[in-house]
Amino acid sequence: MHSSPRIRVLAAAALTVAATLVLAPARADAATITVQAEAYAAQSGAQVEGTADTGGGQNVAYLANGDWLRYDNVDLGAAGTLTVQARVASATGTGSIELRTGSATGPVLATFAIANTGGWQVWTTQTTSVATHPTGSQTVFALLRNTTGGDFVNLNWFSFGDGAPSGGAGWIPIDQAAWNAQLAQFNALTPKPVPAGVVRVPEFNASCVYSHSHTDDPIIFPGMPGASHMHTFLGNTKTDAYTTTSTLLANAGTSCKPAPDLSAYWIPTLYNGDQAIEPKDVVVYYGSRITDPSVTKPFPQGFRMIAGDAKLQTPTPDGSVNAFYCAGPGGQIGRSADGNWPICASTAVLMFHLVFQDCWDGKNLDSPTHKAHVAYSYDGTCKGDFPVAIPNLSFLISYPTSGSANGFRLASGLASSMHGDAFFAWDNLAQSQRVKNCLVQKAKCNTEGNF
Repeated sequence: MHSSPRIRVLAAAALTVAATLVLAPARADAATITVQAEAYAAQSGAQVEGTADTGGGQNVAYLANGDWLRYDNVDLGAAGTLTVQARVASATGTGSIELRTGSATGPVLATFAIANTGGWQVWTTQTTSVATHPTGSQTVFALLRNTTGGDFVNLNWFSFGDGAPSGGAGWIPIDQAAWNAQLAQFNALTPKPVPAGVVRVPEFNASCVYSHSHTDDPIIFPGMPGASHMHTFLGNTKTDAYTTTSTLLANAGTSCKPAPDLSAYWIPTLYNGDQAIEPKDVVVYYGSRITDPSVTKPFPQGFRMIAGDAKLQTPTPDGSVNAFYCAGPGGQIGRSADGNWPICASTAVLMFHLVFQDCWDGKNLDSPTHKAHVAYSYDGTCKGDFPVAIPNLSFLISYPTSGSANGFRLASGLASSMHGDAFFAWDNLAQSQRVKNCLVQKAKCNTEGNF
């Protein structure tokens, strides 16, 4: 298997190869089905392998001219426009995939021209709309066409539905006109000259202190006060279960500097026994891990995402990745009785560094999992399903406590459940200037956006 790791959360679980195809709904409220490529009823020329990306499941590989796959009982739904998608990867890109109904020589349902995606495990999703099509349950053949010889494509899945690729519950498509206007303003900016001696690291920040606490989460449980575990909120002072982009922009109160950042940031509350330990300060860094940070775009207005997993409840022994640690003179002097928490010297403080995703699909402000529209740039580039480089957000959290053998607990559970949410509401010009001056030019800026 050729590898180029990507992250993508699939809407349907992997299906088992069977004589009769089993279908799973891609989204609960959308008449869309996702057909895993390996779930063929019959085939010629295909080999099954695991994808290199988390959530990708399996794919069929080493496909060349004349190879074919047959899928039985594919429900194409009622008459009307049909959206057909194929998730593909290719290191050559010199052919096409024909989807035909009824037989291998039946009517063409859709055709996907295969381009080089950058590697055999660099996945991208192609979409086409079909105005007329057979209805109800159909046999669908996928025929591979290539004139240059050799393997030319890997297939992960197909989907058939009546909605756009990111329609359905939880997906929030971007307002394209508003985004185009934001981009036009950003592109028109002339960056400030970088003075000699400035550290050439792409970075600016918002410096935040504790604002308030609620058992609310406007991303996971919008409009449902009290539905969440306790959260520690930073930034916008009015954040609650009813928060929207409009309410954030309408409230000028924030516990962060600079003032033009009216975004809401939150994390699960930390407890020592039953006593809440609120952060001493949180620096919200906007940086870049992209090899070429000049391609970075600002966050769209109203963008939201989550890093970490509130449901992850596993031990975090000393040396664990993404764990709490001690900073300051003396550092760590021990571990809690359960081994999950550091004990810091009296001159040190408890810290956590939470890093968010930095590649975006370019289409959605949010997704059902609040992660499916973003991915991490493992190889220094943003491509495939996530082609847009966004600032690499991270929270550097400092707690005014040293800890003890009793350890701590998060409102979400064990230390491993640490996570963070971000709901962006910057003044567009203020954010664009910082991205242009600091990230695009690879220059370290302060909280006010100056060198």
